[in-house]
Amino acid sequence: MADLPAPRLLDRFGRIGRDLRVSVTDRCNLRCSYCMPAEGLEWMAKPEMLTDDELVRVIAMLVGLGVTSVRMTGGEPLLRRSLVDVVGRVAALEPRPRIAMTTNGIGLDRLAAPLAAAGLDRVNVSLDTVVPEHFARLTRRDRFQDVVAGLKAAADAGLVPVKVNAVAMRGVNDTDVVELLQWCLDRGYELRFIEQMPLDPQHAWDRSAMVPQAEILERLGERFRLTPVPGRGSAPAELFHVDGGPQTVGIIASVSAPFCGSCDRVRLTADGQVRNCLFARREVDLRGPLRAGASDDELSDLVVAEMWAKAAGHGIDRPGFRQPDRPMSAIGG
Repeated sequence: MADLPAPRLLDRFGRIGRDLRVSVTDRCNLRCSYCMPAEGLEWMAKPEMLTDDELVRVIAMLVGLGVTSVRMTGGEPLLRRSLVDVVGRVAALEPRPRIAMTTNGIGLDRLAAPLAAAGLDRVNVSLDTVVPEHFARLTRRDRFQDVVAGLKAAADAGLVPVKVNAVAMRGVNDTDVVELLQWCLDRGYELRFIEQMPLDPQHAWDRSAMVPQAEILERLGERFRLTPVPGRGSAPAELFHVDGGPQTVGIIASVSAPFCGSCDRVRLTADGQVRNCLFARREVDLRGPLRAGASDDELSDLVVAEMWAKAAGHGIDRPGFRQPDRPMSAIGG
């Protein structure tokens, strides 16, 4: 393996950007209520999006700046027809980054094996409930069995550990958290609860709908014995052994217990914008300079400067906090 490059994606608070989140498309085949409006969201036109060559070039440049982990996101990344080829090209980079994907699982039953063969290492599948009626209400689509099939295919293809991401919504699926954890334990999936965040710019965020970490732990504690796992590091999830382990459940408490001080993420949108935070109010354009003939060094300088300007935290609880102008589907998870 090639030597790792010296990290250059530093910010003023000593954090180093090593984890790249790449939105490969803003399109999605679900309409999750905590992420997108039911109707009226316009997708990017194809010319606005980075081509495969542009996407791989930018990822390679960021790997050269010290990125060691690349996560394909969306929207729904499986909707990008060239995804298997893109994964294969990223896997061929030196040094080779770890490659993961966050997906809603629809279509994963067909693509898990080809993606694994191309070099995908691991997958996170979004599944907020195992009650089909609640799933349809949350996602506004009746595709629960497709997600179940995708999860099984991922495990069969060796994309392990298979992780499940879940958002608990008050009055919608908050009573399902115990059943969801048991379902994942029975199948060997690693469950991660994520606190609902303000990610739909068309609607003001209603914090009262969010189920915080403390409440999730209280509900799970009614059936399971949970003990903290030491050594969290820069991982977003706080882990807990379930009934003594070895299986775990995690909670990503971005709102009630933010972990901004250890954040190592940098984000690339499908249209070639770099964001230093999910909730950033600005972004730097790489697509324009890229198509105008900019060199890798010139593109690198833009990214290095943007990461240096990263704020200390997302500021959700501060007065005057404003939601991102873009929906989550455009930014990437």
